[in-house]
Amino acid sequence: MTGRGSLRVRLTLVFGLMFLLAGSAVLAGALILVRNSMDYSLSIAFSGKYAGSPYEDQASLLASKQAIMDSMQRNLMVKGGLTVLAVWVLTTAAGWFIAGSLLKPLNMITATAHRIAGRTLHRRIDLDAPPSEVKSLADSFDSMLDRLDEAFAGQGRFIANAAHELKTPLALNRTLVEVAMARPESPPQVQQLGENLLAVNLRHERLIDSLLTLARAEDAVTERRGVDLAELAAVAVEATAARAAELRLQVSSQLSAAPVVGDPILLEQLIRNLVDNAVRYNVADGAVWVHTQAKPHHAEIVVANTGAVISSYEIPALFEPFRRLTDRTGSARGSGLGLSIVRAVAQAHRGDAVATPRPGGGLSIRVILPR
Repeated sequence: MTGRGSLRVRLTLVFGLMFLLAGSAVLAGALILVRNSMDYSLSIAFSGKYAGSPYEDQASLLASKQAIMDSMQRNLMVKGGLTVLAVWVLTTAAGWFIAGSLLKPLNMITATAHRIAGRTLHRRIDLDAPPSEVKSLADSFDSMLDRLDEAFAGQGRFIANAAHELKTPLALNRTLVEVAMARPESPPQVQQLGENLLAVNLRHERLIDSLLTLARAEDAVTERRGVDLAELAAVAVEATAARAAELRLQVSSQLSAAPVVGDPILLEQLIRNLVDNAVRYNVADGAVWVHTQAKPHHAEIVVANTGAVISSYEIPALFEPFRRLTDRTGSARGSGLGLSIVRAVAQAHRGDAVATPRPGGGLSIRVILPR
């Protein structure tokens, strides 16, 4: 907080200005008092000489008196002004250090808030200071962090428990259906019903996985290591190659090295969602373009595709959970969480995802991640 416009600078300027005004007022008052005192003293000293003196001598005495007073005033103004200026410089420097000392607890609170923005809720201020308003503020801030830490920890436990409780019945249902279908005496109607049940079960499993991924992305990035977006994009393109071939899609990729630091699992899910959406919500004989590149301060991946015409005002709805443009994008096949997960993962890595409609139909989605 030592930059231009900071509170420390403003406090220092206020301290210095107040002393400069006070010193100037004291100097002006001293000049008036000294001038009146000198005028009174010189008047008494020269009063005896005025009596009975010729007019020319009286004028000469008055001129001498005025010269003495002017010389005294100039001397006092110059030396007093230099003294006020020197003391002003010293007090301004002292004000700078005093302001820094007074604002040190606030700087600690600000630094802790920045670390919290980086999702490190275990940090505390622990201000060691006598009781004061700043001490009370720091203690209140620590109490708030304790409650937030407990809340996020509880959310993490809930997510883990929900994953277990929701996935176990689905896995059991899938096993039972598969066993029933594997019986030799099962009629065709049972086989058809089993296939439908397995498809519904698979959809529910994917929905739960997407919800858990979204919750994890919005919670915290617990693991960070170097990863190349180009490598993840190559894996995602290869994973969707069979489906793209079924739809007769032309997939073009230009994958330049784009290293970032983050959670590899979440970033892989982000890119898989982008490529999978570009393939799924496309048109026959359409195209998909995947492009990665590194900039000086960030890396980015751009996934574009052909498809239905989407207006600009409809773009924000695509990033909201369970919001789908069913009538034009055919998104009833999905869960409506794909782009929500993309944006949540990007923001968890201090980045962002932006979508723009393509002329003629389709989308171009650009994800920016700091390097």
